[in-house]
Amino acid sequence: MRRVTCSMSVSLDGYIAGPDGGFAWTPPDEEVFGFATDEVRALGVHLLGRRLYENMLFWEPPDRESPLDFPVHEFAALWRALPKVVFSTTLQTVRGNARLATGGLAEEIERLRAEPGEGDIAIGGATLAAEAAALGLIDEYRLRVHPVLVGGGMPFFARKEQRADLELVEARPFRSGVVFLHHRVRR
Repeated sequence: MRRVTCSMSVSLDGYIAGPDGGFAWTPPDEEVFGFATDEVRALGVHLLGRRLYENMLFWEPPDRESPLDFPVHEFAALWRALPKVVFSTTLQTVRGNARLATGGLAEEIERLRAEPGEGDIAIGGATLAAEAAALGLIDEYRLRVHPVLVGGGMPFFARKEQRADLELVEARPFRSGVVFLHHRVRR
């Protein structure tokens, strides 16, 4: 069965966006960016909330010039080709290899797990990840913890007082001080 994964960058104090709503404190270096590219390569589909979908539209134009000083074309090509399901109550249309969700989150995941295909089902966006966690749908958490305290903002997600026991699968430090933590939910 396809795993449902949640992979995000997070500050050491647990936020995915700072008090101003920005995430400029997460600029990837070439090593971390290559690691994130490998994560996308292993996906079969990505489920996104509206805000993350709109942020990721940056990667849709085929000839996008990167503000980064290392190659990003491979990531952009992988991202454009990756099927995406967008959960939104305000969007009427989406672009690229994306479609609007036609059912609830649990129904979409159940349908995607039943479909033939390879690769994980990724969940992106704090609100959508919190909903998936509350429904017990996430199998693995993959966090890139950045060495910064932002002091507030959008938390990784609220657990709504639900406990989830996790098993450490991998911990990997990067030269930049970012630490990758991969945990599997114990069932």
